[in-house]
Amino acid sequence: MVTRTVDLRSDTVTKPSKAMRAAMANAEVDDDVLGYDPTAFRFEMEMARIMGKEAALYVPSGTMGNLISVLVHCDIRGSEVILGDNSHIHIYENGGISTIGGVHPRTVKNNKDGSGGKCLPVEYIDKVGELAKKHRLKLHIDGARIFNASVALGVPVHRLVQAADSVSVCLSKGLGAPVGTVIVGSKVFIAKAKTLRKTLGGGMRQVGVLCAAALVAVQENVSKLEGDHKNAKTFAEGLNKIKGLKVDVTSVETNIVSGLVVNVKNVD
Repeated sequence: MVTRTVDLRSDTVTKPSKAMRAAMANAEVDDDVLGYDPTAFRFEMEMARIMGKEAALYVPSGTMGNLISVLVHCDIRGSEVILGDNSHIHIYENGGISTIGGVHPRTVKNNKDGSGGKCLPVEYIDKVGELAKKHRLKLHIDGARIFNASVALGVPVHRLVQAADSVSVCLSKGLGAPVGTVIVGSKVFIAKAKTLRKTLGGGMRQVGVLCAAALVAVQENVSKLEGDHKNAKTFAEGLNKIKGLKVDVTSVETNIVSGLVVNVKNVD
């Protein structure tokens, strides 16, 4: 009897597919720190096109992608960044913007739709972009699962981030690549970001091996996200049928099931 385990801890625990492994094994590579890795170049060009920005840069992690983006925009120590009090940058990235960049977080309270796999509508993002431009501020989007949001909202990803000056796109969450994040923005932004990537130790040599898997993820897995969202909804509905468990099914918009309430009664 074959036993199959479905690991629901996180979409970060996926394993590279056979197609990804084959692409990695056959990737054409060179030294990307010197700017000569052809697979990295093709991947970055493709991601810039998909996201509707001028240029892109592959980095090892989402945390580094967000840190680099903030440091490019806030290049004077003592600058402030306005962000949600429950945002990933503020809670889960070890205070890098402060300890490394000397950037002060000015937090505002997250709304209920500001976490837990929920999608912010494009109209809201546009309004934030307009507000930022009015006050001569830069807008960065932490797009850890931006493709999930795009699919759930039915809005092309380039349109969803149109108002942003920079976006970090995680490749190893919903998309299922083994490693990495890509940041996108203007050519000037990416040139500065590349220097900071080197400063932070994120310059990698034959990185085309990883970019090859990421390209497969983008080409093959975006179309599977709608199915992931349906499975998450079905899972939430199933949990509600278990005595003592309760989930707000209406809050499940993408591939994340959050807000599980466990009602445990004392037993004599």
